[in-house]
Amino acid sequence: MKRDFFIFSNGRLHRKENTLFFTNNEGSKKAIPVETVRNLYVFGETDFNTKFFNFLSQNSIQLHLFNYYGFYSGSFIPRKTLLSGEVIVKQVKSFTSLSKQMIVAKELIRSVVINILKNLQYYNVRGRDLNEEIEGVKRISSNIDRSKTTEELMGFEGQIRQVYYNCFHKIIAQEIDFETRVKRPPNNMINTLISFGNSLLYTTTLSEIFKTQLNPTISFLHSPGYRRYSLALDISEIFKPILVDRIIFRLLNKNMISEKDFQNNLNFCYMKDKGKKLFLKEYDKQLNRTIKHRRLKRHVSYRHLIRLECYKLIKNVIERKEYEGFKIWW
Repeated sequence: MKRDFFIFSNGRLHRKENTLFFTNNEGSKKAIPVETVRNLYVFGETDFNTKFFNFLSQNSIQLHLFNYYGFYSGSFIPRKTLLSGEVIVKQVKSFTSLSKQMIVAKELIRSVVINILKNLQYYNVRGRDLNEEIEGVKRISSNIDRSKTTEELMGFEGQIRQVYYNCFHKIIAQEIDFETRVKRPPNNMINTLISFGNSLLYTTTLSEIFKTQLNPTISFLHSPGYRRYSLALDISEIFKPILVDRIIFRLLNKNMISEKDFQNNLNFCYMKDKGKKLFLKEYDKQLNRTIKHRRLKRHVSYRHLIRLECYKLIKNVIERKEYEGFKIWW
């Protein structure tokens, strides 16, 4: 069974024959069986050579890089093997047709809203008193259907997330200093957790897109731009409440992570290695958790749910089958 490997120590990643090796700066060497690797996540200072990258490409292994502070730097993506000119052409046509684009974009936001509401309702019945926030999200989301541009949709989504983030202090049992979402750079513990989790989800989504015929630069909700895979941003939005936010709530409410796992440096806050390792462990566990799929009538992992979202988008652009975004039903 393939899995993700996370590397924290400074050192060198290299290939010898048909095996990957990581050698840290103290000389300790660890073999990484290539047949078990899905993705490599590297945090900190690591050296590579071209033989190593060629080997990754031959084995369809993606490499995701994070700097010392845990901020996402970039990815090495092997040459795409699942190619379809028809899918790319029709994906572009769906983007350039405002009416087709808006149908998908609106459904993406509807899915985000439902998944956020599920989180709020879960904690509301557990005594957090979130009725006002639930009604606020519903009120703002009533504007989705009459939105005429993706910019309007993104504006309403931003308002919904602000209502959502404003009640984190009710959901989280620890004392937290969190009033608004700050991304670049995150300025406190909660913003750091959100940024770290969102970066992980972005790379996971990107990995799943590359296992399909979709082009990751052609999106529906986020504007395609330079230096980013905007379709990964689209799909990630749906799964942030389910994967990232629920992990944050669990880690903090069970006191698995606290302020001692963070360090403030000038105008930003970063997570220490212990906190990052714990988050990664919970994230990997959540991705591999399974649910009984209502339509497939079998258990699928959360990771596979992301791939299924890609397949639904392919059917939308190829077969014009109505896209229905993933919404929590439990």
